[in-house]
Amino acid sequence: MQLIVAVDNNWAIGNKNNLLVSIPEDHKFFRQTTMGHVVVLGRKTLAGFPNGLPLKGRTNIIVTHDPEFEAKDAIVVHSKEELLSKLAEYDSDDVFIIGGESIYNMMYEYCDTAHVTKINYSYQADKYFPNLDEMENWVITGDSDEQTYFDLEYYFYRYENKVPKPIN
Repeated sequence: MQLIVAVDNNWAIGNKNNLLVSIPEDHKFFRQTTMGHVVVLGRKTLAGFPNGLPLKGRTNIIVTHDPEFEAKDAIVVHSKEELLSKLAEYDSDDVFIIGGESIYNMMYEYCDTAHVTKINYSYQADKYFPNLDEMENWVITGDSDEQTYFDLEYYFYRYENKVPKPIN
């Protein structure tokens, strides 16, 4: 299982239910990486998508505690146990955890690969991703040259988890 996230210098990922910044090349990388795969996200993350609709060209699994919640063209689960059971039906290499904060916190330990866009800036934020640089079992196995979007510098990193938790 993999995850994909964009973070700032403090591993922040969002503020007031919005992304910190919108970088076209990062969005392109996200689309290319997740297209045709399974994406796992929370209800609030879904609400932030255009028209609150699931991503096209992907199997969307929405995690919510709301038993009444329904999403057209998506699978809805209501607990970590239900999610893990559903994920067991897919090849783990085809699964991407895409946010938000509570879903990342619930699932990052199960992932063997993390695609992290690091933005060289510190934003005002209220949502964070765990700092993989501080975890012994996560190692950087790939990085890009410096990228720029106007005056903003960012990098694409690949981390690998040496000891991912098994799904079952």
